[in-house]
Amino acid sequence: MLLGVIADDFTGASDIANTLAKGLPGEGGLAVTQYLGIPKSPAAASVEAGVISLKTRSAPVEEAVAQSLAALEWLRAQGCEQFVFKYCSTFDSTPEGNIGPVGEALAQALGAKGVIACPAFPTVGRTVHQGYLFVHDQLLSESSMRHHPLTPMTDANIRRWLGLQTKTPVGLVATSTVRSGAASVRKALDEAAADAQTLVICDASVDEDLVTLGTAAAAAPLLTGGSGIAIGLPSNFIRSGRAKGSLTPFTGVEGPAAILAGSCSSATRRQISTHAQNHPVLALDIDAIMAGSFGAQEIVEFVERHAGQAPLVYSSDDPAEVELLQTRYGREKLAHRLDGLFADVARALLAKGIRRLVVAGGETSGAVAQALDLEALTIGPEIDPGVPILAEADGRIALALKSGNFGAPDFFEKALKMLQNGAEH
Repeated sequence: MLLGVIADDFTGASDIANTLAKGLPGEGGLAVTQYLGIPKSPAAASVEAGVISLKTRSAPVEEAVAQSLAALEWLRAQGCEQFVFKYCSTFDSTPEGNIGPVGEALAQALGAKGVIACPAFPTVGRTVHQGYLFVHDQLLSESSMRHHPLTPMTDANIRRWLGLQTKTPVGLVATSTVRSGAASVRKALDEAAADAQTLVICDASVDEDLVTLGTAAAAAPLLTGGSGIAIGLPSNFIRSGRAKGSLTPFTGVEGPAAILAGSCSSATRRQISTHAQNHPVLALDIDAIMAGSFGAQEIVEFVERHAGQAPLVYSSDDPAEVELLQTRYGREKLAHRLDGLFADVARALLAKGIRRLVVAGGETSGAVAQALDLEALTIGPEIDPGVPILAEADGRIALALKSGNFGAPDFFEKALKMLQNGAEH
């Protein structure tokens, strides 16, 4: 294994696994396996990049750091030469959050300073300029992310935001330096390291900026960021002859299917609305769930009644309603109950023979993936930017784990078709 990735949630892990598997046009990517949690056994010899999916984005800091260091230890044991700490392209965190502490802990373990920190993903409208994070043409703090139920983003200055979480100063490599080329970036990072700056926000507005950052970091032990930071990394290994640039084929999985959506993002709510025009959907009654009068059995029965019709079950709602529910039941209690419910549903559906499963939302995807007890998944074709097909090697089940903000309006129907056919039709 050449490259090891530690992702703070399951959809983000799929996102960067997809980026590494694709690589640059004309060059190809790496042979990637996504691990759901820290593996208990060594990786297969054919794996060139291993992506460990953790569920640490909203975990207590000490727990997130401990799990991330344990993941690093396993990846180092597989022979990895370089590591990436992957977090969300919208920098989902709080002033007391985990991005800074985990990034600093990994850097300390690897003896690294002047470490790139770049959440940019231009393909889906996430760009960084002068240390400010934009979502399309809006500052992050003016986008729908300001209403995120767990990690409301109220400051687009991610250098300042990250500085609230770190013990060491946070640096900045501005656009003018990035556009000057990889050597200029490398010099700026070396200067940041000399100034005792552990994490350094790097601007990026187009994919070419991310390729420049990847080239500059060819010899760096650690990078941090969104999946975009990995765009240029496969080339470093392929051009040196250490990787082959191949993609694991995926021919599709037949069988029953279902969709579970736990994200409240505007993109997911739009996708639910689109899907509801032609398919059965079930909006969860949160009050009934919290009262214990509605649960997994009723949800599974709904899915079974609508077998073959791409049934969708969701807990998504507009920000105002979500805030009312959080006030009524408590934010953590509500999130814990819904994650547990979706996990129970996923286990029951798998036991009843579900073969294709689409899940929307980072926390929901993490709960479902852990519940299914899947250790390793291969990376198939990309459904929409940032969302690949994931499949067990034995073909038992194929998954799509979608970040709440990702995907076109028709994502759910498209995803189920690609899980079945292996290509869009």
